[in-house]
Amino acid sequence: MDSAPVPFGDDSAQAAHALRVVMFAMATLAELRESDTESHLQRVQRYVRVLADKLRGNPMFAPTLTQDYIDLLCASVPMYDMGTIGIPDRILLKPGRLSPEEVTIMRTHTTLGYEAIVRAEKTLGKTSPLLHLAKEIALSHQEKWDGKGYPRGLSGTQIPLSARILAVADVYDALISNKVYKQGVTHEEAVQVIFGERASHFDPDVVDAFIEVSPEFAVIAQRFADTDDDMQKKIEYLANAIAENAEL
Repeated sequence: MDSAPVPFGDDSAQAAHALRVVMFAMATLAELRESDTESHLQRVQRYVRVLADKLRGNPMFAPTLTQDYIDLLCASVPMYDMGTIGIPDRILLKPGRLSPEEVTIMRTHTTLGYEAIVRAEKTLGKTSPLLHLAKEIALSHQEKWDGKGYPRGLSGTQIPLSARILAVADVYDALISNKVYKQGVTHEEAVQVIFGERASHFDPDVVDAFIEVSPEFAVIAQRFADTDDDMQKKIEYLANAIAENAEL
């Protein structure tokens, strides 16, 4: 027989911590299906904090980037890619180039994640600042400064600041990380790629802040690097997924 649940009482801090643990657990399930590892989320959370702290010194961003906002943004980071749960393995794990039809399906991960949070809010009848930011980054992290991103083709400051910050952090980690099918690039190469996308893919002010704090990104990447065990789990998951698809 299960033991009786421990009541939270009025301890809002304990309840908030429990919510974040559940969010992180859900997010790691999504990451399990991709070529990323659990450490990826830890790195991106820390990149986002470093970037946001740097941007906070810019008078243009200071009113938004309060300490509470930054804390909530970092807490919401694990939810940004949760929509990938709804993408079939045959597309999500495909090693080669996706077809136009597969690209269209893959891009729905932004709206799938956003709509899942919206539905949950409606079902439970309550929202929160944390979930507001989670919705922003789930929906808008693939938008581009020049308007050529998705799903809504937003440009410039139409893109929520949270998503503009996350975009740089996410792409940096994607560039440096080893995948099952490819090796990551060096820190220096990743910095060059991101600088090259200044004012096209990325908010130029966010890129300028990134350039200044990029040595801190390198330290985070090294400290929370994927282990051999992380990569082995990804290889095994991919092998099992390929075997299952072959049987269908």
